[in-house]
Amino acid sequence: MKPMASWNEGDWIAAIAALALFGFLTVGGLIASRKSQEVVGHPRGLFVLFYAEMWERFSYYGMRALLILYLTKFWLFSDGKSNLIYGAYTSLVFITPVLGGYLADRWLGQRKAVIFGGVVLAVGHGMMAIEGMTGVTDPLVKQADPTINVFWLALALIIVGTGFLKANISVIVGQLYRMTDSRRDAAYTIFYMGVNVGAALGSILVGYLGETVGWSWGFGLAGVGMVLGLIIFVIGRPALLGKGEPPAPLARAREWKLYGVGLGAVAVIWMLIQYQGVMQNLLIVSGLAMLAYTLYEAFKLPKEPRERMFAILFLIGLNPIFWGLFEQAGGSLSLYTDRFVNRSGVPTSLFQSINPIYIVLLAPVLAWLWQWLGRRGLEPSAPAKFGLALVQVGLGFLVFVWGAKAVGMASMTPVLLVFLIYLLHTTAELCLSPVGLSAMTRLAPVHLASFIMGAWFYMTAVGNFVAGKIGEATGGEGGEMSKELTLQIYSTIGWITIGVAVVVLALSPLVKRWMHVDTLEDR
Repeated sequence: MKPMASWNEGDWIAAIAALALFGFLTVGGLIASRKSQEVVGHPRGLFVLFYAEMWERFSYYGMRALLILYLTKFWLFSDGKSNLIYGAYTSLVFITPVLGGYLADRWLGQRKAVIFGGVVLAVGHGMMAIEGMTGVTDPLVKQADPTINVFWLALALIIVGTGFLKANISVIVGQLYRMTDSRRDAAYTIFYMGVNVGAALGSILVGYLGETVGWSWGFGLAGVGMVLGLIIFVIGRPALLGKGEPPAPLARAREWKLYGVGLGAVAVIWMLIQYQGVMQNLLIVSGLAMLAYTLYEAFKLPKEPRERMFAILFLIGLNPIFWGLFEQAGGSLSLYTDRFVNRSGVPTSLFQSINPIYIVLLAPVLAWLWQWLGRRGLEPSAPAKFGLALVQVGLGFLVFVWGAKAVGMASMTPVLLVFLIYLLHTTAELCLSPVGLSAMTRLAPVHLASFIMGAWFYMTAVGNFVAGKIGEATGGEGGEMSKELTLQIYSTIGWITIGVAVVVLALSPLVKRWMHVDTLEDR
């Protein structure tokens, strides 16, 4: 261990994050085991879910912070190919909740689906710690290493495990509140804080270990985090008050068959993650099928529930645009930071913690603001918040490009611009993601709750694949990132998004009427 006198900025950040991690582990255990039913005005179950999801996101975002660097520096894929693999991986992470949500809705129940997903995730993160040949500089030799199949399998396990856990744990949050409870948006914002506390700590500690000590150390720590999240969820079961149980008694043999379906999906994902072209075609076909099924279900409903489904489709349809831009953070923007930003020796992966740290700081402010405006009848509608989110994410890229060009193309980009683009993207995310989660659980018919949540994540998946395609484009013809080309692409997508945002804001009054919030009833 280095003496403290020789520590750099990254060492101090990692040490502080480790202390915070210990503190959150202690508090999470206390809340999970206490008897009172409310904590700071919310059901105790919310905070059990908060801490379980926090640790799951610790493992996911910690690994995510390293992934693009691992692909380019260890497996020696080109920048363009690495972005495409990264986009395919993050896309599949958001597709599998459709399967996990459907099985939970019909038979398994959300709680058992979360436990199964947590176990699969822990195994996947553990397998990420298995490295192949080191010291090889020939990309063709490196990628011919049989160990790369273990890497693909690890990614497949993480993808499927997330599919069973992610949508279903979000649904349980909604089940803790009445449909008309004014605390719902605040609850999802608090829950989103748990996501981002874990993301921040994971990006710092997993990223720091991976870049400075060894890849397997970082990925191994991500696996430990997942196990801790699973333990808290199991211990805190009484706080869920019976929410998330199977819709009907489930025979043991049927339950194990459902788990077998999940494991069978691992083999399919193992193939898809390696063949991104096939995956692109499947995204198009399955997306159209999902749209057709949603419309089929919508037209069987009475007028108000049917129009709520139309509002859901409008909001979900904006996901690919937003996440296609936002998810440059872990792909092309991370490589840009590694190559062209004056980092002063701070490991690149630690910059992935900026966004979640901003969310932890700003989420309480936004939660309070929505409630304060709501009491006065001034709170923007969900579609208007989506429009504001698109304005900010587009503006973030434009400000970044303007700043980078202002200092000169031959100069390193100031690190302040990285903090600024993440700030604008964070405020955008807070206007869209927690609000969208709340809207899905509020507007969806009860018999389609997990399916609609899965559809939300599916379109987020499409956005992640779009992000991979944008990142691939920054690699140019030769596959290696160009600063000039990257800034040109960032400028183009920024202006296009601003234009889309104007249209969304213009249509938001109509979509608000479709939501029929004033006639929602508790289920």
